[in-house]
Amino acid sequence: MSDDYIISARKRAGDALIAEPGPIKFLKVPAALDSYDARQAVSSAKDWVTEVQGLADGDENPNSIGPRGDVLIFVHGYNNDIPTVLRRIRQLGADMRAEGWHGVIVAFDWPSDNQTLNYLEDRSDAAAVASELVTKGIRLLKQSQQSGCETNVHLLGHSTGCYVIMDAFAQSDKQGDLFKADWRVGQVAFIGGDVSTDSLALASDWNQPMFRRIMRLTNYSNPFDSVLAVSNAKRLGVAPRVGRVGLPDAVNAKAVDVNCGKYFETLNPASQPQIGSWTHSWHIGNRVFARDLAMTLEGAIDRHAIPTRREEAGKLILQDRPRPAFQGAWNVKADAQDARARI
Repeated sequence: MSDDYIISARKRAGDALIAEPGPIKFLKVPAALDSYDARQAVSSAKDWVTEVQGLADGDENPNSIGPRGDVLIFVHGYNNDIPTVLRRIRQLGADMRAEGWHGVIVAFDWPSDNQTLNYLEDRSDAAAVASELVTKGIRLLKQSQQSGCETNVHLLGHSTGCYVIMDAFAQSDKQGDLFKADWRVGQVAFIGGDVSTDSLALASDWNQPMFRRIMRLTNYSNPFDSVLAVSNAKRLGVAPRVGRVGLPDAVNAKAVDVNCGKYFETLNPASQPQIGSWTHSWHIGNRVFARDLAMTLEGAIDRHAIPTRREEAGKLILQDRPRPAFQGAWNVKADAQDARARI
């Protein structure tokens, strides 16, 4: 793929995109660039969406149960400047393609750089960032689905990007046309999730708008995440983070936790590309994680049977195992299409 696709919520200052919230812009970034600015913004959001959907639908995944192609929107965490955002989605794309996933990865870039440990959920502009994602991003998704688009849209949140995702769903419930409309998102995955475990508990009102609109939430947790230890300490230890300790016991049936701790212990940081804090960001550049995420997004294998997971004491544990040897001969796509026709 020759271009990268970015949804930017950064404020424009001349040609620069700065670390302040601003109106949503849709960017198309040539592969030759290692950064981007407002000059890569396209004039028509509708044309941008149509192009991304066309790329996804032109590269359908034979292992996916979805009716058409796949788009994965990556929402990054704190302290990500523009070159880092590009490096992350390019590395993630390379990892996913190497593990057999077909689709387009889009970044949702919110203004987080130069704010180390000044987490989004403590910032007064949190609602503004999530609101922009709702106002432009989710509305375009709703309009596309109402027009018959069957492209699968998934979300991957990293760190405070998980907060942005959850708050965007919550805010969409406050807007009448979005609340009443029949729109959906496929899979949602959290890595290094910097939201409290209580926020994902069954009793929490905040998570309910998200669970009403999605097929599944997969939370990848790592007890060795030192960045989330700092986040927890900042809150005096009373709000454990879901990316460090995992999901609560009482949780929506759509949610599943994959504990990565035992696998993470075996990793030599020098063995793979690194972008950012090792304990907090090891997922991007790691092929086992990419393999598990690919099979999760495809939806063809039950969450408890994905081979890169084993069960211990009722918990799912990440492990290094290959895809099923003969999955390519399962005719997943065709069988799924036949099944939908009969429903």
